[in-house]
Amino acid sequence: MEKKKVLVIGGGLGGLSAAISLKKNPEYDITIIEKNVHLGGKLNFVEKDGFSFDLGPSIYTMPQVFDRLFTMHGKKREDYYQIQPVRPHWRNFFEDGTIIDLEPDIEGMKKPPGSLSDKDINDLRSFLSYSQELYHLSDEAYFKNQSEKMLDVAKYYNPLTFLFRSDFFSSMDQGVRKHIKNPYLIDILNFFVKYVGSSPYDAPAILNLLPFVQWEFDLWYVKGGLYNLARGLEKLIEELGITVMKNTEVVGTEKTDGRIQALKVQSSAASGNVLPFQTLSCDLVVSDMEVIPFYEKITKESDLRLKSYREKYGPACSGFALHLGVDRKYEQLRHHNFFFTKSGKKHFDYIFHQHKLTEDPTIYLVAPMKTDPGQGPAGCEVIKILPHIPVVDPDRPFTEEEYETYKGHVLDKLERMGLRDLRKHIVTEELWVPETIEQHYYSNQGSIYGVISDKRKNKGFKTPKHSEFYQNLFFVGGSVNPGGGMPMVVLSGQQVVDQIESFNKT
Repeated sequence: MEKKKVLVIGGGLGGLSAAISLKKNPEYDITIIEKNVHLGGKLNFVEKDGFSFDLGPSIYTMPQVFDRLFTMHGKKREDYYQIQPVRPHWRNFFEDGTIIDLEPDIEGMKKPPGSLSDKDINDLRSFLSYSQELYHLSDEAYFKNQSEKMLDVAKYYNPLTFLFRSDFFSSMDQGVRKHIKNPYLIDILNFFVKYVGSSPYDAPAILNLLPFVQWEFDLWYVKGGLYNLARGLEKLIEELGITVMKNTEVVGTEKTDGRIQALKVQSSAASGNVLPFQTLSCDLVVSDMEVIPFYEKITKESDLRLKSYREKYGPACSGFALHLGVDRKYEQLRHHNFFFTKSGKKHFDYIFHQHKLTEDPTIYLVAPMKTDPGQGPAGCEVIKILPHIPVVDPDRPFTEEEYETYKGHVLDKLERMGLRDLRKHIVTEELWVPETIEQHYYSNQGSIYGVISDKRKNKGFKTPKHSEFYQNLFFVGGSVNPGGGMPMVVLSGQQVVDQIESFNKT
């Protein structure tokens, strides 16, 4: 029997997961088409002056989702890459000098530096029970049964029961404040929204499941750097015999009667020369390219056709990703760190409503050499600085001067909050701004996390994985359900197999 030809556009985690998962069925002939020189998508890295920088994701959780890619083929993940737990989960710095460590055992948070009170711990336990309920609700309706919109949820729950159990009418921030009174803990729990690049004041309360996920499944580091995850998956891809075309960009389609018949691609040789166009016929297309950019660039849909998508499934935030190699250590840092703004409300308002670069951002900072000293020279430190910032506004993009001013505010804040003379110790640096991210990955306006989670616009749902425009087109990645973040992106690639199998039976 002739195999069905599946073309996977993009070798990010969603595309790799889909290809690996589809390979379980011998009826498929799978080819991954990747425009960049590496697999892994935003999971990327660079080496400069003896320092190794993970340019993409920094946090690895829900390891069981990744392990499934290997066990489904009778293999063990640890033969491809190893992971180790991170302790503490992260350290939180506040302007008044308060420091609170998130520990896997919350009783340990009574000890210095945070020294939370018994009441704080009891409040946190109450919140985590609420968070656990939200997780189990989502796990059944959203993760296992692939609900793509509110009507799908009604198949598994009485609507009134779901509205009550999901804290439907609350935002993340409102859900947190029902259980937590300590203002530091409110800021910390609100910032779990970092996993989806949205605002806790706009995102639905169902996303308060994220703290339970972290405490339940722990926080991990991929030994040797997060990019080893991509290397491990690429090795698995090779062993499974999946074809990979790197340095190859999809530039158009041939389509008839609501189906994509073929993809038009153009490759670049190692010399950099552009090769002639090719036409690759297909039975199925799986796009790891985000939904809106795909429709804009590949099938070239009209603005009228995309109007509702842009309104409902707009981009999550981007980031100002500053990677530094410094010639000293900062003992107060841990592997993961957050330096909080004085006003979380103002911080998120600037990003999502005013489209401005604030002078006082909350800064996520990764210091991986605390866990993995091999990431840089002895006595040095790798420091990745990632405050969230607005996505690219095509009508009013930020200028280089504005980015440079913002960089100054970020470094001022870190030096003021304890990283003394940071500027003087910088040996090398690598900066990625939203335009860089958009150029490399074709993400929607340079978004890092796919589609925004907004209770008014989409109730936290992302775009459905099965295209409504083309029968044989499916999407994976952060712009579709179940959403952004590495485990959810990998899960989308596993889930899409069920939808493809159902489609093939019709």
